[in-house]
Amino acid sequence: MRMLVSVRDVAEAREALQAGVDFIDLKEPSAGALGGLALPLIRELVAALRAGEGGLDARARPLISATIGDLPVAARADILARARAVGACGVDLVKVGVPGRGEAACGLLAALATLPLAIVPVLIADDGLDAAVIDAACVPPFAAVMADTQAKHAGSLLDLLGAEALGALIERAHGAGRMVGLAGALGAADLAPLARLGPDFAGFRSAVCEGRREGRLDPRRLRALRAAIDGLATQVAAEPARTAAEAPAV
Repeated sequence: MRMLVSVRDVAEAREALQAGVDFIDLKEPSAGALGGLALPLIRELVAALRAGEGGLDARARPLISATIGDLPVAARADILARARAVGACGVDLVKVGVPGRGEAACGLLAALATLPLAIVPVLIADDGLDAAVIDAACVPPFAAVMADTQAKHAGSLLDLLGAEALGALIERAHGAGRMVGLAGALGAADLAPLARLGPDFAGFRSAVCEGRREGRLDPRRLRALRAAIDGLATQVAAEPARTAAEAPAV
């Protein structure tokens, strides 16, 4: 399971890069769940991250994503225009929130699928996940699909939806050949359940901040979470071998 961390400025971006974060997500946490940054700042952050990648092995270079901001599903023209503008800033992935259920959300996904960009639809899951919306997010050639929450102080995504619903999302996305990510007030206590579910990546902000998610990124917390994720991956990889070694001889 890879690690996504949201950052708001150059100092935070460099801290995430130094910690070995796999996905560095450009976002303004104080502006909502998917709060967008100003386009000049996105360009500045992309330039700083690319410059800082000079000494990294290609396999260690993070993917850079950016959110477009919290926009209502009915604002389709604004969403498409903002996605194009963010994509033009040089990010690898453009994250677009898809709130709501039914035809409106499915229609937005269909429109996003026409853009020549690496779009990641983020299904806002506070009120549950709509099977039709999941299908619509998995059919087009999106780069990945995510589930996230709007209300960051109402518990984690795992608390709100439970393993069964999230497992169904992951199974559907993987069956369609899509990467899938989970986010929404996730913390260290969620790592083991996340590992059992098997998303490709998980997103964090509040877990690596001083205080709430609107606070500053804390390098100590960031490194600790990176180490915990790496340790969990090692533990999961070792389990089959240990089980075989401990099996009684026949």
